[in-house]
Amino acid sequence: MVSRSAVSDDFRKQVRGYGLTTAQILYRLPDHPALLQSYVWQDYDLFPKFPVLKDFLAFWEAKLDGPLFAVTVAHSKLIKPAELRAIDGVFRLH
Repeated sequence: MVSRSAVSDDFRKQVRGYGLTTAQILYRLPDHPALLQSYVWQDYDLFPKFPVLKDFLAFWEAKLDGPLFAVTVAHSKLIKPAELRAIDGVFRLH
């Protein structure tokens, strides 16, 4: 029997429908607003509402000085139904 502590929080999130979400955040430098800086954020989140990302962006706007310019999001569910493919041949190793 597997103890509850042996299962990672990330795996539990995936089973509940969370997928790996990556966001590229472009923001303006506070001292040089004409320049953009890039920040990459990654966590497990729910598509399409992205509550975890929205919380992070709300924190950013409330606590950090660099104003947001653009956010690009990529999302992938890592636990999916198995894919089946037909095999054209059999390979034997001696």
